[in-house]
Amino acid sequence: MERELQEIGALKDAVLAEAARVIVGQQEAMESLLIAFLAQGHVLLEGVPGTAKTLMVRSLSAVLGLQFGRIQFTPDLMPSDIVGTHVFDLQSGSFRLTRGPIFTELLLADEINRAPAKAQSALLEAMQERQVSIDGQAHPLGEFFTVFATQNPVEHEGTYPLPEAQLDRFLLKVRVGYPSAEEEDAVLSRVSADASTSELGHTALKPILTKQHVAGVRVLASRVVVDDPVRRYVRDLMRATRTTPMVLLGAGPRAGVHLLVAARWAALLSGRGFVTPDDVQRMLHPVVCHRLVLAPEVELDGLGAEEVIDRVASGVDVPR
Repeated sequence: MERELQEIGALKDAVLAEAARVIVGQQEAMESLLIAFLAQGHVLLEGVPGTAKTLMVRSLSAVLGLQFGRIQFTPDLMPSDIVGTHVFDLQSGSFRLTRGPIFTELLLADEINRAPAKAQSALLEAMQERQVSIDGQAHPLGEFFTVFATQNPVEHEGTYPLPEAQLDRFLLKVRVGYPSAEEEDAVLSRVSADASTSELGHTALKPILTKQHVAGVRVLASRVVVDDPVRRYVRDLMRATRTTPMVLLGAGPRAGVHLLVAARWAALLSGRGFVTPDDVQRMLHPVVCHRLVLAPEVELDGLGAEEVIDRVASGVDVPR
């Protein structure tokens, strides 16, 4: 297994290096996106406009050699605009299915919080079951179907808060911040070499992972060892979020499952065949923070979910 672990590490480095031809910085965010895709989970990307959220997903689809699709969420979006509908064909005299943009492999749900609950509900079945129902008939979306949803954390006019049931189906929430001074200088230097405003410019990314590679890697992940003390550590962290007075709604059992899965993939991509408490702590924020409902007095004190989960985790014994 040692040789296989080295190959996985080399593949991860190759994927990130190829994406870096287009994406400046954001290495941690790109690795989180890769972890979520390999773990068959979905990602909520949060950041202000212009921080390369869309470009990251497009680049990931290119280096994975997968089909990319996009839905721009708006207040008037209907479920049929997402999943499709049956249309009467005059030539054949029968109804035929016109598939919606959800029939893809990597789906960018842009500004997902701008759509009302009726449109949001169209995604719930797809995210959980990887299928959609149209007129009572189920249509599979495939094992590579992954949702990457974006939202702006600052602008709230004309937006709808995502329901807790939908938030709980996102494996990770990745915060995309501004680049450093050096990274922004690198972005501007690329613009000076290309007068186009196109995000991808003339750079063609080549596929690094094939679908056969992905299937093999997913089999290898099932062999990553999780010792009982680490498993109990995940359990204790989840239970601690339910007993603290700082949180109204703590992390549910699905959050614990997602944290353990994400930690296994973090260990695997780091070249290890076993999970450590450091892997759990590394994935704690992106897996758990978006699932917590904080107490009003905590929010009035200016504390966010990250600070709360850090305080909660500090009271849980770390296995040695």
